[in-house]
Amino acid sequence: MAEMLLQLGHGFLNCFTVSHMLMLLAGIVIGLLVGVLPGLTLVMGVALALPFTYHMDVTASIVLLTAMYVSGTYGGAFTAILFKIPGEPIDVPMLWDGYTMGRKGKPAKALGWTLVAALGGGLLSAVIMVLLTQPLAHFALRFSTPEYFAVLVFGLSSVVALGSGSLANALISLCVGILIATVGTDETYGAYRFTFGSPILADGIEFLVVMVGAYGIGEVLSRLETGFSTRPIEKISNARTELPSWREMSALKWMFARASVLGNVIGLIPGAGATIASFVSYGLESQFGKRRKEMGTGIAEGIVAPQAAATASVGGALVPLLALGIPGSGATAIILGAFMLHGIQPGPQVMLTSAPIVYTVFASVFVGLALMCVVGYFAIRPLVKILDLPEAVVSAYVMTLCFVGALSIRNNVTDLWLMIGFGVIGYLFERFKFPVAPLVLGVILGPLTEAAFMNSMISFGNDWTVFFTRPISGIVMACTVVILALPFLQRTWAKRKVAAPA
Repeated sequence: MAEMLLQLGHGFLNCFTVSHMLMLLAGIVIGLLVGVLPGLTLVMGVALALPFTYHMDVTASIVLLTAMYVSGTYGGAFTAILFKIPGEPIDVPMLWDGYTMGRKGKPAKALGWTLVAALGGGLLSAVIMVLLTQPLAHFALRFSTPEYFAVLVFGLSSVVALGSGSLANALISLCVGILIATVGTDETYGAYRFTFGSPILADGIEFLVVMVGAYGIGEVLSRLETGFSTRPIEKISNARTELPSWREMSALKWMFARASVLGNVIGLIPGAGATIASFVSYGLESQFGKRRKEMGTGIAEGIVAPQAAATASVGGALVPLLALGIPGSGATAIILGAFMLHGIQPGPQVMLTSAPIVYTVFASVFVGLALMCVVGYFAIRPLVKILDLPEAVVSAYVMTLCFVGALSIRNNVTDLWLMIGFGVIGYLFERFKFPVAPLVLGVILGPLTEAAFMNSMISFGNDWTVFFTRPISGIVMACTVVILALPFLQRTWAKRKVAAPA
């Protein structure tokens, strides 16, 4: 424990350097702006920022993206409470009570509850993150290639099973991502795969191109289809934040702790993320809370529960990313890409080889939460002012960022064409209800999974049963089967309940 605190202290000292504080402040502001703008999702914002970290120091780039991730879970609260427009899916449950409280003449108090919930949930989650990451990484040092393969498969299956919508569509999206990841030169045998004689494809398809195209260009094409017809937002002149009293906060301390711990636990599950944490926390409070019958009528519990859980999920999602190399959410998948972009593979070894970077990231979460609240409290009016921009203008800026980011990766025009192609794929996926997140995760984790599988086959004489006969990998594979079977079991159970009265 003493060593951990010493490392965290060094992380704070490193975090308070001028360059890292500038990156932290920039990430907080950009994350809040992304959260405020309806349609510009948190994951999409982090993906658009990723190419610009290519020439940065690795610590500065991770601090920037992590700050965006933290503040992005809070920024959408402004539009949800003031205009009944959730900037993110995360903000939908909070809207049910937050906007209602605002309509009762208390929008400032609703924003105050949101700020307190985001700060408290984030701080509790950050503490748990610091305490859990190193023990989990030390346990994972026992892993050999079969265990690593099993954990990667578990991460992929969790993203699919916990994704919204059709499980079949999510599986197809994942397989397409893995197929894209196979393009290029095989690392084991050096053979060309799906290159079609193109030298640029021999180096593979950069996951940055896929992410920026699928999220950025795909979203702009979706807006273009509707003719940028989002309805104009009514002006509001008296936007401000009023913090609740200590007595009001202490009355909700147990509910607040419950929501924060729940958000952290859900964040630990690969693929769950802040949206699921927000909905589950609100649902539990509606079923078991002291004022469950009043939920939806504009009470503080309906604001605090989803917001605390959503922000708390950030620390939880960073734990499997840093300790196991498995992203716990769509945003952490992009942060994983940033690590790999700088030649660092998150996982059990990262606590030994790159501990200063990890503890600087830990410290940046604490400092970022404080900065987020200060900026959110004093800068609410200019943040909401950005909503006056026409949707077409915002989309033009997004397109510009996409093209500049894609060109900066390898300075090759082919990447621009590939990005446009993946933008069309992203648009078609959204059009036909195929989730984009499994595709991106397949592109990022696919090569790692293939390498772990091939190394296992070489080490264990092509014996595929090794994944099931070794204790740790066998347990993880069993959990994978359960997660994949869970949606089918739930559907069967629901059909039986419907058929029972008949």
